[in-house]
Amino acid sequence: MSVSPPPTYPTAIEQAIAAISEHLRGDYPLSQRTLALLLLQDDPEIWDEVQAQETPPALQAIRAIKEQLERAGETSLAWQIEHHRQQWSQQLAAQVTQATAPPRPNTLAEWVGWLCMNPWTGFPILALVLYFGLYQFVGVFGAGTVVGLIEENLFGEYINPFVERVVRAVVPWQPIQELFVGEYGVWTLGVTYAIALILPIVTFFFLVFALLEDTGYLPRLAMLIDRAFKALGLNGRAVIPIVLGFGCDTMATVVTRVLETRRERVITTLLLTLTIPCSAQLGVVLALLAAYPLGLAIWAGVIAGVFLLAGWLAAQVLPGRATPFYMEIPPMRLPSLSNVLLKTLARLQWYFLEVLPLFLIASVLIWVGQLTGLFDLALRVLTPLTRALSLPAEASVAFLFGFFRRDYGAAGLYDLHEKGLLTGNEMLITAVVLTLFVPCVAQFLVTIRERGWKTALAMFAIAVTVAFGAGFLLSRALGMWGVSIG
Repeated sequence: MSVSPPPTYPTAIEQAIAAISEHLRGDYPLSQRTLALLLLQDDPEIWDEVQAQETPPALQAIRAIKEQLERAGETSLAWQIEHHRQQWSQQLAAQVTQATAPPRPNTLAEWVGWLCMNPWTGFPILALVLYFGLYQFVGVFGAGTVVGLIEENLFGEYINPFVERVVRAVVPWQPIQELFVGEYGVWTLGVTYAIALILPIVTFFFLVFALLEDTGYLPRLAMLIDRAFKALGLNGRAVIPIVLGFGCDTMATVVTRVLETRRERVITTLLLTLTIPCSAQLGVVLALLAAYPLGLAIWAGVIAGVFLLAGWLAAQVLPGRATPFYMEIPPMRLPSLSNVLLKTLARLQWYFLEVLPLFLIASVLIWVGQLTGLFDLALRVLTPLTRALSLPAEASVAFLFGFFRRDYGAAGLYDLHEKGLLTGNEMLITAVVLTLFVPCVAQFLVTIRERGWKTALAMFAIAVTVAFGAGFLLSRALGMWGVSIG
């Protein structure tokens, strides 16, 4: 019986393995080749073992070899090594196995899993998951009912008035009072926004996400849309941050770390910035357009069209290609309540540590903008753009506030509607522009941290251009074709 040779890797990786092996002088239970591969993949236990036995110059040389190899490739070394192992294992399997038709599902769980991956049934199932899981549970119940009880009743009637009285009694300086308890103060905006508004929404979203994750649905969803995402320069793994974006785009931008290449992370971040409304914004926009079914359909069509076009164009412009997608498909099962709760609590802990400070920073930035007059200057810059869309000047306030708080921008749209300042067509145009407009300041800060200043500013400029460009074209199209939604 012949034995298949072990997998070999590209020349650059093989040379790095040989170079690292020359610096390993310690006594290890593994071969030098295996140790070198594990070091290239950043195995923490192996690094600890090597650091305990090798000299500082040897460790420095090993790190230099690894860093040089990482800079030369688009994907992480761990992914490159795993990819070649996958190819080798497939070639080996093809030599000793014969492909047959996959067995038909037998159990109910197998049938459900098959239906979730079949395009004819998978997309309708996805639509039901989005409607009941995101829209009804997260959007209507979480962002509507629960947020109303916490933000309007608990914070609005009891906590915030008490904090405001204390601060104004203790702090004698008006500007400092405004910093903490003004309309956009650290407490009245930052803390209230993060805890009373966003925390309930992301809690319900994390529950839904953990539930879908524990049932085994998410891997099937990733496989379902993998082929469609290839045209956007992505693969099925990108469904994770995209779906998370419907809960909170700030959180989803951080989760783009799960993608293998910088190119995929940039494309996904751009799509999140442009086209994915967070649950708070989505709930308000859907509630406003629900009375205009045609307007709601046009809004969804425009956003979906921009999503596809922006992804396709980004895939053509950015160098590189979509990486192959491998994912183990676990069996479908009933979710475990303990697993769902533990995952939800772990993600909430991440939320408090990673995202909450950004809301506080946003409050300080708004305070500085008010003191320096930059706030009013921004409104004056936006007003001509707003008038070019045949919208009232008051819509500029909704756009500007949408940068600081996506839901606040949508709430500004709601106020304009309640005051009778917007017709049905104008509300549709404003909803499209507001959805495509720049990300909220928290997401913008996270984008800077994850992608860098240049990329974040480029996405900011693209969002402004696309938002007002799409709004202008939609305004002209509605007028040209004589479409009136009410």
